[in-house]
Amino acid sequence: MQLKGKTAIVTGGASGLGEASVRLYVENGARVAIFDMNDDRGGKLAEELGEAVIYRNVNVTDEAAVATAIEATVKSFGDIHICNNFAGIGSAAKTVGKGKAMPLADFKQVIDINLIGTFNVLRLVAQQMASQDPIDEDGQRGVIINTASIAAYEGQIGQAAYSASKGGVVGMTLPIARDLASLGIRVNTIVPGLIHTPLFDSLPEPAFKSLEASTLFPKRLGKPQEIAHLSKYIVENDYTNAECIRMDSGIRMQPR
Repeated sequence: MQLKGKTAIVTGGASGLGEASVRLYVENGARVAIFDMNDDRGGKLAEELGEAVIYRNVNVTDEAAVATAIEATVKSFGDIHICNNFAGIGSAAKTVGKGKAMPLADFKQVIDINLIGTFNVLRLVAQQMASQDPIDEDGQRGVIINTASIAAYEGQIGQAAYSASKGGVVGMTLPIARDLASLGIRVNTIVPGLIHTPLFDSLPEPAFKSLEASTLFPKRLGKPQEIAHLSKYIVENDYTNAECIRMDSGIRMQPR
């Protein structure tokens, strides 16, 4: 599938990995709908990139909001061919810390946004894709790209909720790809390692250097643009399906 002339939905597209993918998609001739809750950044990005981009304030856990935003995307751009699910939150809390159990509400919130929110968006986008005509001789209608984390495999101390949510994304990749195969929809998951998003800029220098040192090669944090290029590869390589692809410089996370 070529990006030129296609339409993508990118959740979490106002910043970080999502923004990098939005920019790369537009550079390659795609139209993009940003689903995010950061009105300032999302609105400015849409304004900067012009008529090829729209922004919608969307809580990925809200079924009605997602459905309405999908309808708006179809109205603006027509058929939807690509869905990138980047929206998510982090979490750092021990199962029991300082004698107190992790609040159940905190655990549920991470699962709700990272796992259930991802499924909520992809199922409704897949429904729209299924209603469209195939775009090639293989019968392909679309591609869905979810985002997990190496914490799905090597969660650190304090990452129980986050690891569980991302492990769920990894775990549902194959069955959903099997579910949607007959509809001509591919499903893959990007599994990033330590990627240099604005979150890392607030770290003290020693902490930042320590993270860099933990990587294998290259000895640096990843760049959002590198994740975007992997996403572009997944879109364009039609034989890539049901895969969870690590992009992490070969790192294997330690307990802490």
